[in-house]
Parts: sequence; structure tokens; C-alpha cells
Amino acid sequence: MSAQQYQPSGLSDVTVSVDGDDTVVTFPRTLPHPVDQVWAAVTDPEMLAQWSPYTADRDLSSVGEAVIIMLSEDGSPDMSLPVSVRVVEESRRLEHEWGPDELIWELTPVEGGTHVVLTQRSRAEGMASALAAGWHLCFDVLDALLAGSPFGPVVGAKAREYGWDDLNARYARQLGIGESEVW
Repeated sequence: MSAQQYQPSGLSDVTVSVDGDDTVVTFPRTLPHPVDQVWAAVTDPEMLAQWSPYTADRDLSSVGEAVIIMLSEDGSPDMSLPVSVRVVEESRRLEHEWGPDELIWELTPVEGGTHVVLTQRSRAEGMASALAAGWHLCFDVLDALLAGSPFGPVVGAKAREYGWDDLNARYARQLGIGESEVW
């Protein structure tokens, strides 16, 4: 799908809180796909590379050390980060580092799909609306991938072509905060 054909889905009920030095952004989304497919998408390196801004050097469905590979706009490897997968509850919960941040994935089967709650604990102050806008695009790409119509990943400046600026502004208004300047 081209940027001209893409229309972002409706905003999610994102919440933001502060915990010490961390900004905690919680992004819920219900996807019309079975939990096992969503679990594979958030743990399997080949699937991650098709919808997210990163992939990994191994399957993330087991506790231990890993390397997260950040992707460039063209999908090629850009930067590697050593990380630790801390918690794995098969098809339910995944906690791992993402650079200095932490990602917590919670998957719950619901009628007609999977309710996903992604929580990102970040040291990046003032980035809540940017994180929400970025994950919004990622979840739209993930939904399309699982529906059999892949078009991603949408990474870096390419996100602007897919409506990141508008999503950033809309999430800032929804959260009652100032827009993030960068992503």
C-alpha cells in the first residue's frame, strides 16, 4: 500500500504517566487476528522486520540476551542494541529492553481477535505523542500484514508520508500535552 492509499485507523486510548525518570506510554489496540499470530509477529525476527522499526538476532519468545537491530527507512539494518528479554509468558506477555527503554507486550484473546496492550517505559522526556504516533503506524502495518496485505515497515522519515505528523498532533491533543518535535 502506498502512502497515498493508506488511511490511519482511529486513535487508540493511549495513556501517559510518569514513574520516576520514566515516561510510561500505554498503547492498547485490538487486532482482528488470533493471539498465536500476534504473538509470532512480536517475537519472530522475520515477522518483526515486516511491520516494526526493529528485528532481532533470535526469536524473542525465550528469556535471555538478544540483539535488537533497528531498521533504516529501506528496511536494512541500521544499528544494533544488546538487550535482555526478561519475561516471557507464552502468547500472553513479553518484556524486553529496547535500547534504554523497556517494552511490555500483553496479549489477551478476545472474541474476534487479540487485545494488545503495549507499554513503553522511556527515558526520553517529552516524547509521548511521538511514541503513540509511531506505534499507531506500526500497529496499522501489523494489522495489514496479518490480514495478508503487507506494506511496511514504515520507519524514520518515511513515517511522515504515512501521516505521522497528523497522528502526533492528534495524540498530543488527546493526551493534553505538547506535540513531540521529533520521533
